[in-house]
Amino acid sequence: MILLVGGEKGGSGKSCLAQNLAVYFKIQYQGEVLLVDCDPQRTSSDWIQERKDTSLPQLNCVQLYGNIREDLLSLKNRYDFVVVDCGGQDNRALRSTMAVASHALIPLRPKRRDLKTLPHMEDIISTCKMVNPTLKAAVVMTQCPALPNQAKRILDAKEVCESFCVPVLQSIIYSRNVYDDSEERGLSVVEIEPDGKAAAEIKAIAKEFMDL
Repeated sequence: MILLVGGEKGGSGKSCLAQNLAVYFKIQYQGEVLLVDCDPQRTSSDWIQERKDTSLPQLNCVQLYGNIREDLLSLKNRYDFVVVDCGGQDNRALRSTMAVASHALIPLRPKRRDLKTLPHMEDIISTCKMVNPTLKAAVVMTQCPALPNQAKRILDAKEVCESFCVPVLQSIIYSRNVYDDSEERGLSVVEIEPDGKAAAEIKAIAKEFMDL
């Protein structure tokens, strides 16, 4: 499968999510996993370098930019999972990946400036589905506040997504320090705290998204 983690809004935790999903697939399915870094900031590439200093299972990573459609189709034949980390903007890498991906996951925070990107993202998804009708795309709420009095804010954000006919996962990611702590060490939350709440979030997102 080719799984895109991308969107138009920066700062929503795309790289962190892509890294954690890549590790989860490696552990859960014992398959060959490739992480493709399309972000000029090289966040995932730097994370891979940090990971090389650990004794944990290593992941392959390549940097690709521009129209990467043919590259991904070629890599698809060599890996069980190709996880593509796109930067927070509408560019050729995002659209060319969406044209061949099996899944596209769009992380958004429950904030107005993130939700304002939904009309454009819906248009991109609809356009790409003309050439890739089997694409399964969904939004996932990230960096959500954990305070009980903020629960309505998360539910309202999900309703906004659904109003644009973009499916939204029931599973969410809360704002937790462990995501930053693990990323800085080249780890994932399923490795640093296998039985922790963050690890449970990643597992729930992966399962729900795979079952779409």
